[in-house]
Amino acid sequence: MSVAHRGDEAAPSGSGTGREAGDLLDLALGYLYSAALHSAARFGVADHLVDGPRTAGELAGSTGAHEPHLYRLLRFLATKGVFREDETGRFHLTPLAQALRTDVPGSIRDTVMVYSEAPFWESAGRLHEAVRTGTTAFETQYGTSFYDHVATDRDFGAAFNASMAAASEALSNDIAEALDFSQAKSVVDVGGGRGGLLRSVLRRNPHLTGVLFDLENVVAGHVLDTPDLAGRWQAQAGDFFVSVPSGADVYVLKHVLASWTDEQCVSILRTCRAAMPAHARLLVANPMIPAGNEPHFGKTVDMLMMTVLNGRNRTRAEYGELLRQAGFEIVRFLDPSPHASVAEAAVAR
Repeated sequence: MSVAHRGDEAAPSGSGTGREAGDLLDLALGYLYSAALHSAARFGVADHLVDGPRTAGELAGSTGAHEPHLYRLLRFLATKGVFREDETGRFHLTPLAQALRTDVPGSIRDTVMVYSEAPFWESAGRLHEAVRTGTTAFETQYGTSFYDHVATDRDFGAAFNASMAAASEALSNDIAEALDFSQAKSVVDVGGGRGGLLRSVLRRNPHLTGVLFDLENVVAGHVLDTPDLAGRWQAQAGDFFVSVPSGADVYVLKHVLASWTDEQCVSILRTCRAAMPAHARLLVANPMIPAGNEPHFGKTVDMLMMTVLNGRNRTRAEYGELLRQAGFEIVRFLDPSPHASVAEAAVAR
């Protein structure tokens, strides 16, 4: 008996299994898409297509790649909308491939490259151990924490920090545009990396001053020293588990809490609370996982957290509980970007 598959009901054995098996195998071989993207980024294919479509032979000549292999790689990526092959055998840039260019705002070419480096690949290969033991795959593989590795491996650390700054630029602009800083005079970007968010906020709010706060090796590469921001910022090194700069009107934690355990998150939040005046506001920006089975960027990043860090992505309710434990109360949630929500919190009365 054959019964049609409806919604999430299980189809009887033998019903349409050929197609489902093919789809499942495609998922199982998903790492090949990662490898192909890494290769396309390494050869700068997108940059070589800016002036118009080209054949694999033309691209091979300008990139130093092997023509037949390059053709097969581009044909493969085209199945996912990364590049498009026309009837003449020429490959075109697509909207999806634009972000692989190095000369466009919001480029994630460096991020694609970094996510294909050994610390991520090898950790993903140990995901089953993380699920079995509740530990972090990266630490099992490397014997140290991910951020300690970033701090001590100079080349990987520089590439990782630069890629994170580039990848977060669009989100930083979205947050700075969506949030109202009109009643504030000062802001502290806690764990703010190289300062992309603080730069965006200060540029849109010329009455503000700001402090970028992160580890010394991170703030050393800050991007705040521009003529239009002269005299309005400080870059301060420190440990947010110990203390953060005090007395500001707004404190921001963007893509920080997802990297840590619940206990560590509460510790970071309490450190912020201790530094905040009674009137100050805390802004927590992270992907927040919705209910249901639909794809969501936060669910993907949550798998990344499981492999390389001790943190996790959370729901709004879970972030609310962490804030409550640290002595905050939620003022509101905002959705400035498809990739992140913002919880605005005040010191609990």
